[in-house]
This record gives sequence, C-alpha cells and structure tokens, in this order.
Amino acid sequence: MKKKAVFLDRDGVINRETGKYTTCLGDFYINQGVGEAVKLLTDNGFLVIVISNQGGIARNLYSFNDVEAMHSKLMDYLKKHGTAIDEFYFCPHHESIGMCLCRKPKPLLIEKAIARFDIDAGRSFFIGDTQRDMEAAEAAGVNGILIEANAELLPVCRRITSNHITSNES
Repeated sequence: MKKKAVFLDRDGVINRETGKYTTCLGDFYINQGVGEAVKLLTDNGFLVIVISNQGGIARNLYSFNDVEAMHSKLMDYLKKHGTAIDEFYFCPHHESIGMCLCRKPKPLLIEKAIARFDIDAGRSFFIGDTQRDMEAAEAAGVNGILIEANAELLPVCRRITSNHITSNES
C-alpha cells in the first residue's frame, strides 16, 4: 500500500521566518510545537518530508554546509522528541540567477519524494506559508494547507491526524 506523507515548507513553518534569509545556524530558531507536531505525524503513520527553496545558496549568502547544519540542528531537536524528518529536499537556485526545474512553485521536489517513497499524493498534505507552496502542492496532486508564517504547527497536524481536514478544506 502506498504511504501517506506530510510535506513541510521550512522557513516560516518549521523555523522562524524573519522576512530575510536565514543565513546561519545562530539565526535558525525552531518554531513552537514543531517537535510535538512531527512526532504526532510520525506516530500516525505519516512520512514527514521538508521541501524548501534555499535561493540564498545561489546568491552566495550561505552555503550547502550552512543548510545542512541547520537541518542537523533540527534533527537534534526532533531526536529529543523521539522523532525525525524522513528527508530534506531543497532547491539551491534563485530565479534572479537562472531558471531551474526544482524551485517552488514547480512540483519537482515533491514529485521526487512521491516516487522515491511510494507516496499516495491524494492522501498527503503540504503545509506551507506562501502561495507558491500551495501551487507546488496542487501541481503535484497533494492537498495544500496554507498557514500564517510562524504559526504553531501542532493544531493543524492534530486536524490532519484526526481526519478533520479534507482536500476541500485544504
């Protein structure tokens, strides 16, 4: 049977969105309730996959290693909650520098995860804080859920796991 997943945008959903690039580990602040939310999802049989644009790499504002350090910090935090992210996918490109196939709102990174993990897109969700997240979800056939930047993630994850969110509502 195909798996179900919750895709999460990173900046503004997992960590604090400040309106500028998160360029270093010292500026990577995990939003309230993220550990509990990810644990709830994994305990209910969802894969949890991060899909993120990281155009600051192309603009030389930070490096792949900086992004990996932030993801390691998140994984260390989640380990304390008895959970983890199943995979991170991020686009290092920026539209001001050239075209790519992986930058949201294009769905390529979501589609890669769907293929790799044998995910049922129709039973899966993408939680994001921008319209481009919703466009990528729709293009990949995933139910998009738009939240406010830096909103607590746990309430929406409770609604997903208790089947109180439908594709009509997302």
